[in-house]
Amino acid sequence: MARKTQTDRLLDYVRDRGMVRPRDLESLDIPRAVLKRLVDRGKLIRRSRGVYTVPDHEPTRHTDLAEVCARAPGATVCLISALDFHELTTQIPHAVWIMIDRSGRRPKIERLPIHIVYASGEARTAGVETHEVEGVTVALTNPAKTVADCFKYRDHVGQDVAIEALRDCLRQRKATPSDIYEMAKIDRVSKRVRPYIEALA
Repeated sequence: MARKTQTDRLLDYVRDRGMVRPRDLESLDIPRAVLKRLVDRGKLIRRSRGVYTVPDHEPTRHTDLAEVCARAPGATVCLISALDFHELTTQIPHAVWIMIDRSGRRPKIERLPIHIVYASGEARTAGVETHEVEGVTVALTNPAKTVADCFKYRDHVGQDVAIEALRDCLRQRKATPSDIYEMAKIDRVSKRVRPYIEALA
């Protein structure tokens, strides 16, 4: 059986994962010149800066999350986008919601609309889990932290969205009342969240 060429290996990788970034090539032991050659030939297209796909790539429900996290690896998907990922909202995200450190720089993502909120310390790092989406490691808030964040950033998402998220999270048993309350304490909104937990639990 003939050994696969670097071109074949790269195309197989992109078809399998959905997208590739130039920095991924090092682990594949493929020179960046191969990526450029495939783009020049139309075998790959530049979806956004630093993100490449095959021309007939079919986006999934979470492709935008992967693309944003590929461009901004320090960001955490949160709020409406995390609610949608965890199936805890009827809201349709019209942008990717991300959280970055207060001292961080706003990522430059030209093709996709993004909403950014800022946090620091434990409010930035607690309740974060990772998922592989189209070959990209996506960091996002877990259900309990997402609900707490909705109350913290209620001016951004709306109080009604926060209450709906809490209700759905408890009903679907994606987090316990104590899990949510602990995250609410970290977010400093425990007094606001507690009456709703007591009413809905």
